[in-house]
Parts: sequence; C-alpha cells; structure tokens
Amino acid sequence: MASGRSLQPGPAAEGELAPSDVEDPGALRTLDAPPSDGAVQPADATAPGAAGTEGRAPKRKGRGSSLREFPLLLAFALILALVIKTFLVQAFYIPSESMTNTLQVGDRVLVNKLVYHFHPPRIGDVIVFAEPHPSVVPHRGAPSAFWHWLTAGLGVSTSPDKDFIKRVIGLPGDRVEIRKGQVFVNGTALAEPYLNPVRDTRDFGPITVPKDQLFVMGDNRTNSLDSRFQLGYIPYDKVVGRAFVIVWPPSRVGWLHRT
Repeated sequence: MASGRSLQPGPAAEGELAPSDVEDPGALRTLDAPPSDGAVQPADATAPGAAGTEGRAPKRKGRGSSLREFPLLLAFALILALVIKTFLVQAFYIPSESMTNTLQVGDRVLVNKLVYHFHPPRIGDVIVFAEPHPSVVPHRGAPSAFWHWLTAGLGVSTSPDKDFIKRVIGLPGDRVEIRKGQVFVNGTALAEPYLNPVRDTRDFGPITVPKDQLFVMGDNRTNSLDSRFQLGYIPYDKVVGRAFVIVWPPSRVGWLHRT
C-alpha cells in the first residue's frame, strides 16, 4: 500500500485593535511642576502628538527579516515530517503487481504505524512489513542512509528488497488450506471479493500458523511472492503497519478495506 509511500494553513486573521479609553473632558490632570532652575524639560518623543511622530506609519519587517526566518520554518517543517513519518504515518510506493487489482504499480499508500499498538493484525488487513528473512543487509554511509530513509518515508523512492505489502490471511494458531484456489481458514471458506479476476487454482496446505507469526498472500495470487513460497511466515516484529488509503494518483484516491 504503501509509498509508496505517500503518501498538505492560511494566514491568521488580524485581530481588531481595541479603542483607547476616552478621558473625561471635565477631569483635571495634575501637571508636574517645572524644575526650580527654570530649565525646560524635553518633550517625550514617544508620547502621542509629539513633534515629528504624528501620522508616522508603523515600521514593517523588511524582506531580509523574512529570509532569515525561512530556514527556521523549513527546519521545523522537516522535523515535524520526520516525527510523523517515524511514529505515526508513512507513505509507501507500490513497485510490483502482487496486489492488483487492489493496488496498481505506481500507487502510493499511507500506512498507519500506530494501529497495532492497540490491537493485533486482523484477517483481511493490508499490511506493510520488512523483509522477514534478510540475508544481506546493504551498507550505507550516514548521509546515504538518512537520504534513503527520508525519501522512502515520503513515498518518492522504494526498496523492493526491504519492504513488502500483502494481505493477512491467517493469524497465529489458524489452520490455513487452499483447495483449487479457494482459501479455507479453520475449515471455513474465506470470502475474498478483492481477488484479481485471473484466479489461481493451485492447492496449498493445510498448515498451522505459528505463534507470533502471520500468513500473508497477495491479491494477485498468480503473481505474488508470499507465505506459500519463499517468503514464509511474517513475524509480528517485522510488521510496519496497516495500509489504509491510496493517496496517489488522484484518479485512484480511496480507502483500503479488509473485505
């Protein structure tokens, strides 16, 4: 689902100025007595009506001041985006046909990274997970690793060898069997309206999903590397989150459903 991922406020209205308190015209104001030596005190340049200040427009910020603030705003926006990407929502790019017709190549999906802190995955969920059995971990320098992490999180690049997107078919303890393309979970046929019209009629199983593992399959069963083959079971700790919406291209924007 995916970057996928993925996976954007107007200026605040100016407040009205409160009118100044109106002085009582009949009230007398006590004036400070002049200095005893007869010297004249200079007028307060900041007082209303002082010479040279009446009618003068308030100073405005110059362009230089705005330019100085721009890097701070940019840094704040970047930090906020990284926090959201790390803990809440991440965009993923769909690189293959394993989930067609639900997801097409080039789609970008948003993945909820928080949801499985409140409940475990459920049958029918579209999930993104990391390579469950990595054999070679690519070495990247710090700048390269940061750039890859950032662009992948924004859904503008992808690493097909690192992250996968599939649908949950079996939970820990479930008995999964496929007969002529029909999936049975604990002896009950699974309704799958999301499947690709090109049906897969191969048999599989039965198997029992181990503890803390998931059995996953792609919606395009004839063209999906999933738990039936080398991918095997998916450990809970490899699950990134649940894909819940397609955000790109505009013509395909919509929610992802479990059934």
